[in-house]
Amino acid sequence: MRKPRTRPPVALVLPALLAVAFLLLPLMGILARTSWQDLGEHLTTPGVVEALKLSLLVSGWALGLSLVLGVPLAWLLARVDFPGKALVRSLVLLPMVLPPTVGGVALLLGFGRRGLLGPWLEETFGITLPFHTSGAVVAATFVAMPFLVISLEGALGGLRQSYEETAASLGAAPFRVFLTVTLPMVAPGLIAGAALTWARALGEFGATITFAGNLPGTTQTLPLQVYLLLQDKPEAATSLSLLLLAIAMAVLIALRGRWTGTPVARRDVSPASADDTAPEPEPAPASAGATATPAVPAGQWPLHAEVTGFNRLTLAAEPGTTIAVVGENGAGKTTLLRALLGLTPRAHAELRLGDADVTALAPHKRQVAWVPQDGALFPHLSALANTAYGLRARGVPRAEARREAREWLDRLGVGHLAHRKPPQLSGGQAQRVALARALAARPRLLLLDEPLAALDQTTRAHVRHTLRSHLAGFGGVCLMVTHDPVEAVSLADRVLVLADGEALQDAPPAEVTRHPRSPWVARMLGRNAWPGEAGEDGLVLDGGGRLVSAEPAPAGSRALAIIAPESVSVHRERPDGSPRNVWPGTVREITSVGSRLRVLITSAEAPDLVAEITPDAAAELGLSDGAPVWTSVKATEVTLVEL
Repeated sequence: MRKPRTRPPVALVLPALLAVAFLLLPLMGILARTSWQDLGEHLTTPGVVEALKLSLLVSGWALGLSLVLGVPLAWLLARVDFPGKALVRSLVLLPMVLPPTVGGVALLLGFGRRGLLGPWLEETFGITLPFHTSGAVVAATFVAMPFLVISLEGALGGLRQSYEETAASLGAAPFRVFLTVTLPMVAPGLIAGAALTWARALGEFGATITFAGNLPGTTQTLPLQVYLLLQDKPEAATSLSLLLLAIAMAVLIALRGRWTGTPVARRDVSPASADDTAPEPEPAPASAGATATPAVPAGQWPLHAEVTGFNRLTLAAEPGTTIAVVGENGAGKTTLLRALLGLTPRAHAELRLGDADVTALAPHKRQVAWVPQDGALFPHLSALANTAYGLRARGVPRAEARREAREWLDRLGVGHLAHRKPPQLSGGQAQRVALARALAARPRLLLLDEPLAALDQTTRAHVRHTLRSHLAGFGGVCLMVTHDPVEAVSLADRVLVLADGEALQDAPPAEVTRHPRSPWVARMLGRNAWPGEAGEDGLVLDGGGRLVSAEPAPAGSRALAIIAPESVSVHRERPDGSPRNVWPGTVREITSVGSRLRVLITSAEAPDLVAEITPDAAAELGLSDGAPVWTSVKATEVTLVEL
C-alpha cells in the first residue's frame, strides 16, 4: 500500500528551494569553470602531487590522534557524570565554532616557542611544532577531533547500558566490555565520526597556515596549494578545488546520514519471520546424558544480603533455593536485582555468597549472572558467541567455551540457531538464548528478570522444565522476578512479595497462595482481594460496604479478604437462602480462561468482583456486557488474612 503524499505548504517550499539553490550554486560554479581538458595535467604537477601526499599524511595522523584521544573523551562524556562536564563539552565544541585563524593563534600561544607549553617541549624533548609537519598535524587535529567526539558521544548515548551491564554480570572486565561490546555496537557512529574527522583534517586551512605556516613539502597541504594557485593559476586552483569537493561528497554519500542519526535503509536478510511459525526442536530433557549436560561448578553458595536504600530488607537463602520476587510496578523488584549486582546507586547490598563477602567487588568479579527483561543479546555476535561470552570472559579456552555454549543452546531448544545473530531471532528464541548465556556462565547467584515473558505457552512449558531441572542441582541461589503465578508456584521454593522496596511477605508458594498479604499478589493469583478493617463478624471494606466472614479477624485489625472467583455465585434475580453476602451489580467484562469464563462485575455497594462460571451457566443466565446481575458469597468462602 502506497503511503499517501502530504502536500507541503508553499510558504515553506519556496524558502527551502532558495536554500538549496544558495548551497548548490557555488558548487555548480566549480563544475562550470573547471577546465576539463587540462584536469589531468593540473592534478599531476609535482607541486600538487607533493601537497596531496602531505595532506594525506597530515590527515591520517590527525585521524589517528583523534581516535586515541577522542574515543576515551566521548566515552567519558556519554557514560560518566562529573563536575564541569558541561564545560568540557563546550571545549569540545569550541573548535567547531571558532574562526580557524583564531584557532591558529590560540595554538601558537599554547604550543609556540613563546607559548605556554612550547618552551618546555623544545627544551625537554627538542620538539618544535610551529612551521613543522607536526604542527600541521596538531592544527588539523584541533579543528577535526570534535567531529569524532560529538558523533561517537551521540552513538554511545543511544546505546542501552543494559548491554554493558549484562556483559559485566557475565564476568567481563570494564575494558573488555568496552572492546568487545561497546565499540562493536557503536561502530557505525565511530566510522561516521572518523570519516568526518579525516575529511575535515584533509580540508583544514586557516589554523594550519596561522600555526604551521605555508612551507612547500613541510606544511603546504592541498588547501594551501589552492590558495597559492588562485593568485597565478586560477584554472589549476579550480581543478584542485574540484578534487577536494569530490572527496568531501564521496565521504558524505558513503555515510548516508549516519552522523545525524538518520536511519539507513537496509534489506532485511533475516529469515526469522519464517521460523517464528515453524516447529522447533524441543529442548532436550534433563536426563539427556552426561555429554549434553554442562558441569555445575563444585561448591555451595548460600546467600545473605542486607539491602539498604530504596530497598530495605534482609535476604537469606540456602544453596539450591529459588526465590520468586513479585510485586506491583515500582515495588523495587528490578532495583533489588541491580543492587545485588552492584549496578545502582538507589540501593546498596552487603552481599555474601558462601564464605566470600563480595560487597566491595566490581560487578564482573561477583559471579552473579543476570538476564534483564529485554535479554540484552549482543547484536554483533551469533547466538553461539553470545552464549560463550561469559565463559570466555572468565578465561575458559575458546573450544571448550563454544562446546559448553552449544550444549546449553541444545538444552533450551535453540541449538539449530547457533550461528544466527539476534536480529535474525524471534523474541522467544532470543529470550532462550539469553537464558542459556546466563546459565552457561557458571554463576554463584542467578538473577532472572521475567525470563520467560517473551515465550509462547508451549515453549514456556518446555523452558520452565529445563530451568527447573537445572535449578534443582544449582549450588547457588536464584532470584526470579515474575508476574506469572505459574512460574512463581512451579519454579520457586519461596515467594518474596515487595511493596515500596520492603518485604511484605516471604513464604513458600503454598502459603502465599492460601494467605496472600498483598491485594496485588492475590489478584495475580486470580483471587478477589478486598482490604479493610476487621469488625465483629467480618470486614468493613475500604471501598465501602461490609463483608461477613465465618472466621473473623481480631476486631480493629487491618485485614485482607480473599475470595476465590469460583466461590462467587451469579444470579439474574436477588438470591434467597443462606448467602450472607449479597450485592447487586453490572457485568462489565467477560473473558475466557481455559474451559471457563471470568466475569467482572461492578457494584455501587462493594468493590469490583470477579466470578468464574461455565459457558453453559453464562448462556443460561444470558450474561452480556452491561447486564444487571446479583452476586453472592457464602461467609464460609471468605478468608481473612491479617496485615
